[in-house]
Amino acid sequence: MKRFLLFLPFILFVLVGVFLYKGLSMDPAARDSALLNKPLPEFTLPRLDNEALLVTRDDLLGEVFLLNVWGSWCPSCYDEHDEILRMAQMGVPVVGLNYKDERPKAFRYLAQLGNPYVLNLYEPDGVRALAFDLGVYGAPETFLIDREGIVRYHLAGVITPQLVDQVIMPEVRKWQNAR
Repeated sequence: MKRFLLFLPFILFVLVGVFLYKGLSMDPAARDSALLNKPLPEFTLPRLDNEALLVTRDDLLGEVFLLNVWGSWCPSCYDEHDEILRMAQMGVPVVGLNYKDERPKAFRYLAQLGNPYVLNLYEPDGVRALAFDLGVYGAPETFLIDREGIVRYHLAGVITPQLVDQVIMPEVRKWQNAR
């Protein structure tokens, strides 16, 4: 028993090392959404540009689109913004969900970087409706929604040129061509 107690710290050290190695090797952006292949949640949110205009889930149906969760406070959103612009220029409708932001700061962000969004939903508190129901835990996050309002792809993290070319655009085309 005494010998076992001598090796106990070593055994504990090895176990902790294995758990740390496993955790550090995981990609935090590679988590699947619980909503994958399920309907986009029902919501009613104001537009960023006009709080009197309310948008619902049903208003967005009928066209394949990307739903991009962003905020002017989010450094990673600045990093991916050129790729959002590029996809919009390629004809992909992008709906923004301005998340936990202030309207004046969001307007400055869009004026400075360009506005790729066909419309922006505004959710300043992050718990009003959509972000919570989508399981958003930060920005940026992007969802591909098909014509019927089904979530077909989810990315938690920055959109890169490689993701656009190798993953996102092929997925968009696939669902645009689906009948």
